[in-house]
Amino acid sequence: MTMQEMVAKLNKWAYEYYVLDNPSVADTEYDALYDQLVLLEKQTGVILPDSPTQRVGGDPLKNFVQHTHLKRLYSLDKVQSFGELKDWVDKVVKALGEVEFTVELKYDGLTINVTYRDGNFVGASTRGNGVVGEDVTEQVKTIRTVPLSIPFKGVCELQGEGIMRLSVLDKYNRSHPSDTLKNARNAAAGAIRNLNPKTTAERNLDVVFYSNGYEEGLTATTQTQLVDFLKSCGMLTNYVFEKARTFEEIRAIIEKIGANRQNYDFLIDGVVIKVNDFALREELGYTDKFPRWAVAYKFDAEQVTTELLDVEWQVGRTGKLTPIGKLQAVELCGATIQRATLNNFGDITRKRLKKRALVFVRRSNDVIPEVLGAAEEGGEEISKPTLCPACGSRLQEVGAHLYCVNAEHCRPQIVARITHYCSKNACDIDGISDKTVELLVDKLGVKSVADLYNLTVDDLLNLEGFKLKKAQNVVLAVEHSKKVQLAQFIFALGLDNVGTVTARDLASRFGSVENLSKATAEQLTAINGVGEVVADGIVQFFNETQNMEIIERLREIGINPSYEHKVATGAFAGKKVVLTGSLTNYTRGQASKLIEEQGGEIASSVSKTVNLVIAGAEAGSKLDKARALGIEVIDEAQFEEMLGK
Repeated sequence: MTMQEMVAKLNKWAYEYYVLDNPSVADTEYDALYDQLVLLEKQTGVILPDSPTQRVGGDPLKNFVQHTHLKRLYSLDKVQSFGELKDWVDKVVKALGEVEFTVELKYDGLTINVTYRDGNFVGASTRGNGVVGEDVTEQVKTIRTVPLSIPFKGVCELQGEGIMRLSVLDKYNRSHPSDTLKNARNAAAGAIRNLNPKTTAERNLDVVFYSNGYEEGLTATTQTQLVDFLKSCGMLTNYVFEKARTFEEIRAIIEKIGANRQNYDFLIDGVVIKVNDFALREELGYTDKFPRWAVAYKFDAEQVTTELLDVEWQVGRTGKLTPIGKLQAVELCGATIQRATLNNFGDITRKRLKKRALVFVRRSNDVIPEVLGAAEEGGEEISKPTLCPACGSRLQEVGAHLYCVNAEHCRPQIVARITHYCSKNACDIDGISDKTVELLVDKLGVKSVADLYNLTVDDLLNLEGFKLKKAQNVVLAVEHSKKVQLAQFIFALGLDNVGTVTARDLASRFGSVENLSKATAEQLTAINGVGEVVADGIVQFFNETQNMEIIERLREIGINPSYEHKVATGAFAGKKVVLTGSLTNYTRGQASKLIEEQGGEIASSVSKTVNLVIAGAEAGSKLDKARALGIEVIDEAQFEEMLGK
């Protein structure tokens, strides 16, 4: 096989894997051919421009170089209400008559301008001011959804959005617990605008292409044809691409997108509406800043400025202190925000935060408000605490974090550990709420989770809000928790950075708490998703005397779960299942749990390895892809039949 044939085959396989999500060969086959190519390149000294070996990321760059775009990149004018959008549509129709519009997602990432010459990738840059951007060629070269060669042989600049998928962000954070990324947009922008291309490669970004700038010889005359051209180049294109002729049709598409927004594996901050026909676009022209033929409908604002009033420090179950910013109340995404996470003291220093000064606040992953940085100079310095705000013990500094090591007598730690132990994904002790835990600690002297098993009905009747029936139910629930599964018990112990997925992996690998307590860091890091920091935290947990004493007390009480490897049985046994659209009688979580209980495995995307797709109302591209691959598709009624309902 020639070098050209090797490169062509590897690029084809990568396109199937990264763009189509439909691999045709096993990873081992890809790796074997890749290794052959590396060897051949070393032997001959020849490296083809589109060789996949060029994606690994070279040495760090000393500085960014400016790049002048071949054609100016415009930003988009924005509307934030359907009334404003209707005014824009009416203005276009008045100027042109009835026209066809396209409606696409507005991804929340970093704009990338990619240049191709004679079919080869020759450079990439950020948008910058629209005329000049920063050269990020080496960084973008590592992104596998940016082809290193395309069939178009002229000169062109194509634009896309650099993004980090939420599933990729979650996987990255699980393997980098000491360096977690707070949101996908900043993670993508930070990776691309990083002088070390290896950082970009490590974050597994995507670029979604949606526009063209300069081109010589491109024959596309509509946005529809342009998207077809981008697809023919092997590029990832917009997850939503629909056409509409009226404001009512555009509004219906936007409302559908808004309803499905939480199900997307990426961040969006709006929807882009464009005139489809390029000739009509030229008739409308441009303002100094924006094209008149396109507009962005923005969802509720995700970033605002407000005053950071003060910082308070919360103590968690592991003793780690987390700074919480107290904010001047501000509206953000339809809610009044008065508090936001600051992560750790290193984060405060890096972002130059001061009390009594304006800061930028952003919704992090659509849920948790986060302070992004200072919006002005001045303000009062935020001092680093030296004593625990709860118990007064001297703090210990570990890396960027502060810890209270008074685990046995620090009230917030005790309350948090017991609350976590009783939670649904842990020992699931029904009837013990956060408020009840505080009463148990303050009124009955409960100091550890083992003390829960000594509680009597008479003890509980002394607590506010407890009648006989409630007290009996809690005692029964505590007794029932002795039958906890190993994975849930490991999670219940509250090991730092160990979530439900990692707990399940630990249970499967070690089979008992005793075996896990003897595990070495090397054995732990051999498990996918367990990094050095997580492993060291697990080893440290079992090296602490008070933790082993509590585990021994629980064992004496009768809690010593072990892992049983069960053969999957049930209606979904052996099936990999994808859920898409909205179900009437079940949330996504409820349906997933039922499938797993009946032996099935939940997948997030459709590929050849998926056996079944359950399609609810407004199912989108996953349903289309399933049909194209010939995968079995059922509706909600058939789903319930399989469940035996």
